[in-house]
Amino acid sequence: MQQGAKPKEQVPAAEPADTPVLASAERDMVWILGQPQLEDYLEFQKSKVIREGTCDLRACAAEWRAANDLYYDLEQSEAGLADRIDCRPLPPELMPLAREVEAHRWFQSSFDDLPYSFELIELDKLVISQLQVETGYSRRIAELLGPAPPPEALFRFCLPLEREFPPYRVRRLSSTRFQFTSYSSDFREHRPTLLDQDQLAALALPNPAVAMVGVPIGFGSNLLSGIRSGQRVLLQNGYHRAYALRSAGFTHAWCVVETVTRKDELRLTADEDVIADPEFYFAARRPPLLKDFFDPRLARHFRARRSEFVVEVEISIRTSGALDVTPDR
Repeated sequence: MQQGAKPKEQVPAAEPADTPVLASAERDMVWILGQPQLEDYLEFQKSKVIREGTCDLRACAAEWRAANDLYYDLEQSEAGLADRIDCRPLPPELMPLAREVEAHRWFQSSFDDLPYSFELIELDKLVISQLQVETGYSRRIAELLGPAPPPEALFRFCLPLEREFPPYRVRRLSSTRFQFTSYSSDFREHRPTLLDQDQLAALALPNPAVAMVGVPIGFGSNLLSGIRSGQRVLLQNGYHRAYALRSAGFTHAWCVVETVTRKDELRLTADEDVIADPEFYFAARRPPLLKDFFDPRLARHFRARRSEFVVEVEISIRTSGALDVTPDR
């Protein structure tokens, strides 16, 4: 095997003619059953899965229960499996690539507060918190890598410094509201930024300006990353690439691993599900693992409608004049 405060509504403005078109509204999905929450799975079946006829929720619930029972068995037969993950250090020949990643602004803005390391991580024993993956995308990105890449190519595939942004759409809803939409679950707003006069020079604004406040809208750093607590590593970012690599026969992948030793540190890097129940992922006898996506007893494949991820920005400006009040004498 290879290693490796809502303003008065206005009539929405028409979208520009060059508004990007989003990708196909359908996708191939794989979903792991038997793990929290059953309610989420049934809602997915009702609202997203494309099928002929009606949705038999009773049958879906029974299928989920069978997988949940199997996880009980796995708690006995595979207890502690997540603690035995194989993690290998960065070899000297790949050190220049790691230093290049560390110097990049995307990396520095995302990994600036916790200890980290670059490691070759065993895929099957990665703990997971995301229980669904888009498989069609995984096939496409695996084709980009090829079956037997050199070590440098695998490193850059897992930790890329360039990325092709997923399709997105921008709409002006009113004079002060803007809506940004993408099918990518990685779509997000970033920290508001203050631009000074020098930075505005290149924008050639139509009016004299000395400053500008902006809210960047975009995506994450796209680096495959994990969180270590004790002996376990939880996959934080890069699910599609990890799934793609495992589908192609790879056993290991390069990963930026942040180490946490207490809950306050976990809040700096983990998503909401992990922060809400860290014991489930880092202390359960047998948490969900990446290899479960490939177990037919646990995983189900569906053709599903895409979800849209929306970021809405509302601008509120207050202008006031200061009066110079001098006390009477």
